[in-house]
Order: sequence, then structure tokens, then C-alpha cells
Amino acid sequence: MANGILIIDKPAGWTSHDVVAKLRGILHEKRIGHAGTLDPMATGVLPVFVGRATRAVEFAAEREKEYLAGLRLGLTTDTQDTTGTVTATHPVTAGRADLEAVLPQFTGDILQIPPMYSAIKRQGQKLYELARRGQEVERDPRPVTIHALEILDQPSPTEYTLRVACSKGTYVRTLCHDLGAALGTGGCMAALRRTAAGAYTAAQAVPLADILAHPAPESLLLPVDTLFAAHPALTLTPAQEKCCRNGASFTLRFTPGRYRLYAESGEFLALGEVRDGRMETVKSFFAI
Repeated sequence: MANGILIIDKPAGWTSHDVVAKLRGILHEKRIGHAGTLDPMATGVLPVFVGRATRAVEFAAEREKEYLAGLRLGLTTDTQDTTGTVTATHPVTAGRADLEAVLPQFTGDILQIPPMYSAIKRQGQKLYELARRGQEVERDPRPVTIHALEILDQPSPTEYTLRVACSKGTYVRTLCHDLGAALGTGGCMAALRRTAAGAYTAAQAVPLADILAHPAPESLLLPVDTLFAAHPALTLTPAQEKCCRNGASFTLRFTPGRYRLYAESGEFLALGEVRDGRMETVKSFFAI
């Protein structure tokens, strides 16, 4: 039975759901989920959780993401990217210095209005379903954090490559749209590549085609504890392990915080947290 994490380099043209559906077939495992949807036009790092590792998806989804984004000025579309219908064009008089000047407005804690072409639900309906019927509804701004925003390249007078490090829930195409609005030229996203998702980077990502062609794709799975590598490891005594397997807390005078908990055999048991001198299980991962 397959258990672990696959770091996929998602190709353009595939939805994240398409990737999961394909992997269910080749891994013969129904329990598969991903952390952080990538639009079909986007490529790059897509962590996919298999088997019991799906219990860790919630932790991966909260992690910071990093992208290379193509910003095209002078063009706005209904989807806020170049796959959509053009809604307006404008002459581009703003240069690189003008773009540099507005970047600080979009760095740190900001508010974003989610795009209509998104999976956010309103009264039980996804926004993109309403958008496809030509409807537009009011959306509440949502707080996100842009940890880093910089220009890496300028392939043409109207196009830029940006590095964006951001929190969960950030729409990079909305960021491109808003940058264009701030410059008075309009703007949209022309390309997107996710280069990191939490601790996982593009250097670890395996192209989907390579996974589909691999004679033993299960061998490419990373252990689930790699997701929690930033937390210190702790090997439990047999008595402590018994408590952990039974879901019971136990006394432990350690520094408060989260720990990776292991059996003496080396088996990864759980993510735990010390509170008020006691170790409590946050989520268990041992085989039942």
C-alpha cells in the first residue's frame, strides 16, 4: 500500500484534479490529495499526498508558496490572465522604475478581492460557475500576506518576470491585475510557475510524465515526516509510545512547541505539541 508524498512538477494544461485522478490509477490508491491548487496554465511544484499521508494535507496547505509570475501590462481580461477574454487594452507608458515604485504597496499584509474565476463559493455556488454564465457578484476583500515581491527580468517593454513569495489564499493573477491598475495601464498574468510550496522546491519536483512512465512510481514517494522537517525530532520511550498510539498525552518537561515523534524502531508516529509540560498528539501517522 502506497503512503507518502510525491512532489510533482505539474505541466501546463493539467488541472490539479487531473493530476490526482491520474495518480489514483497508476498508484492504485484512492486516498490521494494535493496541497494548493494550480490553475491549468500554471506549472511547477504540486505536493501530492498518498495513502495515510493525506492526513498531512491540512498542514501543507497552510505553508508559504513561491512563484515566478509573468506580468503583462496594457491588457486586462475577465480571468485576470491571458487565457481569458480581453476586456480592455491600454497604451503602456509606465516603465520599470514605475513598477518598482508601486511594488511596496503590494508587499506585506494586504487585502485582495478574489477573482470571479475562482472556486470560492457564494451561497453554495462557485464563483467561476457564475462567471461562466456572465454574472458578477460582489466579493469581500480577503487578507493575504506578500512576503517578497521583486522584478527578476523584463523580457519586453510591457512584460516582466516577478518573484512572489506569499501566504495561503493569494491569487497571483489578481496581484498582476492590481499592479496593472495601480500603474494605470491595466495588467494580467501571462505565465505562472510555482517554485516552492512550504519546504518543497522545484529541485525536488519530478515531471508528471516521468512519474507516469516510471516502472515503480511508489519508489518516488517521500516520507510524510519530511513535511515537518523544521520541527525537532524526539524518540519516545516504550511507555510514551504506548500513550501516543492510544491518543493520550503524557508528561514531558520540554520547551513548548511542536515535535516529530518517533518510536525506538525509527517509525514516525505523529506530530506532537508540548503544552504546559505535557506532550499532546496534533496528528498521528502510524499505521493502524
